[in-house]
Amino acid sequence: MDPTTSAIGTWSGGRFMHFGEPLEDDRLAALLRPGDGIDTVITADVYGTGDADRELGRALGGLDRDSYCLVGAIGHDFYEGTRQGAKGFPRFTDPELRGEDGYAAYLRMATERSLERCGVEHFDLLMLHNPDTIGYRSPAVWEAMEELRSAGLTRLLGVAPGPANGFTLDIIDCFERFGSSIDWAMIILGPLEPWPGQLVLPAAEREGVQIITRVVDYGGMFHDDVLPGHEFPEYDHRRFRPAGWVEAGREKLERMRPLAERHGLTMLQLASLWCLAQPGVGCVAPTLIQEGGPEARPVEEKRAELAALAGLAASLSEQELAEIRAIGDNSGSMALKGASLEHEGSPLPDRWVIGPELRALAERWSIDPERDLMLDAG
Repeated sequence: MDPTTSAIGTWSGGRFMHFGEPLEDDRLAALLRPGDGIDTVITADVYGTGDADRELGRALGGLDRDSYCLVGAIGHDFYEGTRQGAKGFPRFTDPELRGEDGYAAYLRMATERSLERCGVEHFDLLMLHNPDTIGYRSPAVWEAMEELRSAGLTRLLGVAPGPANGFTLDIIDCFERFGSSIDWAMIILGPLEPWPGQLVLPAAEREGVQIITRVVDYGGMFHDDVLPGHEFPEYDHRRFRPAGWVEAGREKLERMRPLAERHGLTMLQLASLWCLAQPGVGCVAPTLIQEGGPEARPVEEKRAELAALAGLAASLSEQELAEIRAIGDNSGSMALKGASLEHEGSPLPDRWVIGPELRALAERWSIDPERDLMLDAG
């Protein structure tokens, strides 16, 4: 099965990525278990250093393997690498860990172990997770990924940039170099975060790469229970967002609400339909969060909203799509990761200089880095 309209990732449920309240075992397994309208599940081997895979394997137990689409992601080396605080584990391409002659062996090992933890024999889609500049550009990496396909460990291949926003020129460069190998990419894109994700869509469409969009919910905003004054737990990742983001987001959300009401949609469904209307987007994977406090909605209710997406007859007009885009415009709102005009010196795992090749690429795609990829100081 290819990725379906809606997907749920093991970053949901608060256990392995710190969003909201962590769910206990049975409730998390029920959340992740495919079926009831959500037939695609996504995991990454580094989440919980393998524990997310194991929990997903528990959720998949007893299901017909052909009844769901399983998406995996590999790339952070928690087997031999040392965790670098909040930056996490190094990429497997870190020269301090191995050279390119070791890429294939690592990727094969990581894939087989992830599959073993999930209790299955193959992925439907396997993605290169949060690559560094080597991962985006190295033929040895993508030849090794193709070897995994040839070995029957996956049917489709993809790339999942991140975890922060950006990597715009790098993604396009990766599409141009290895588009024949890349079937899917997962990017950040949503009505309150259309920039910079929309910049990569023309290249994806030209190369035949389909898109999974994550963070559709904008930190839970479109679930409609993150309100001004919301108290986030001390460990919650959303505490790193800038002050006032909830209030500013709610103001924009209320301006979009009449469009949802016009079509009989929840706000999450509106956000998802906006994403699915973008060129090349075939799947949405919002984070399903159990918030704390008396105003919190049950996460199961949020799952049901997402599951109902495939059966909706509603569609948004070009005018409505443009209106939502204008309301949510976030251009220049943050410093981006990946190739950056703001970086000097040696490359870091998540940021590097824009060299001549990427300058030429930007020109080909009518992207002006100074205009389109910079934090707006004003």
